[in-house]
Amino acid sequence: MERAFPDDYTVKTAVAMAVRAPSVHNSQPWYWRIGHSSLHLYADPDRLLRETDPDGRDLILSCGAALHHLRIGFAALGWTAEVHRLPNPDEPDHLAAITLRQHEPTQDEVAMAAAIPRRRTDRRRHSSWTVPRGHVEAMAKAAALESTVLQVAEDSARYHLATAFEEASRRHAADPAYRTELAAWSGRHFSSDGVPARNTPAPDDTPGALRVRPFADPLLAQSPDAKAEDDETVLLVLSTASDDRMSQLRAGEATSAVLLTANAFGLSSCPLTEPLELPDVRDTVTERVTGGSYPQMVLRVGWAPANADPLPATPRRDLADVLQPLEAPPKNPFRYQAH
Repeated sequence: MERAFPDDYTVKTAVAMAVRAPSVHNSQPWYWRIGHSSLHLYADPDRLLRETDPDGRDLILSCGAALHHLRIGFAALGWTAEVHRLPNPDEPDHLAAITLRQHEPTQDEVAMAAAIPRRRTDRRRHSSWTVPRGHVEAMAKAAALESTVLQVAEDSARYHLATAFEEASRRHAADPAYRTELAAWSGRHFSSDGVPARNTPAPDDTPGALRVRPFADPLLAQSPDAKAEDDETVLLVLSTASDDRMSQLRAGEATSAVLLTANAFGLSSCPLTEPLELPDVRDTVTERVTGGSYPQMVLRVGWAPANADPLPATPRRDLADVLQPLEAPPKNPFRYQAH
């Protein structure tokens, strides 16, 4: 007789894989509740980055990535996740209710699950090797399965996207509240959340390099042979037809699908959202890059240099801090304490 719900060990293993998902500033803005026959994903508004992400879009994207990681983890463990997204209109932070049924894992599901612990956010330069078109097409297919469009930013679209990064970087540099929040959430050394100093390189000031966030106390060195003029980075933009909470959640799932597909190919990747966090700059990207669809995520993808040092895993909070029984008192165990 088939089990109606997996045992605790299987559930905890799948959730442990889910929380390996990338999140804005490694804020991990989620928590999970387990019932007798279902698992539930909630957004944690106490972990909203109010200066970086005032409308909470990055928070929902992050939770969507964790939801897809969970689906892949369960699939590899022999369970199909049936997801009911936004199940309760009166409870907007309740993002998904998940029920499960047994199935036989496919080789692709096992390969994707194996990519979860290997994936890293790599902010360093890429090598001069070209990403094959077939790899890009596979990533686009993975995004499409999550109701999201993947576009390659080339030629004029790449120029306009790079200009949007420069504008966002300039505006944020002039915003003291934003700079304070970024400093508080980066340059970490012994924390289970935030961006570790050892995983961030100094901003690349080479002419033509993409302007990205200047995280605090960057300790990661560029690879010796990684030259800016040889960097064959591919810029991918994920967009959706609508911009509601459901679309943002699905775009987060697509982000996970693309990142895991890239990792399975051996590619290095880095999610980026800074130019999409300022409404007017995002509007420009909508008009000039995505042709009217709503941009949700930018991904840098490429081959790491052959001599690149392996990146350490970014820390995560303990499972006990993010997984509780469904009957537990609401929210108090998960309230974030500033540090």
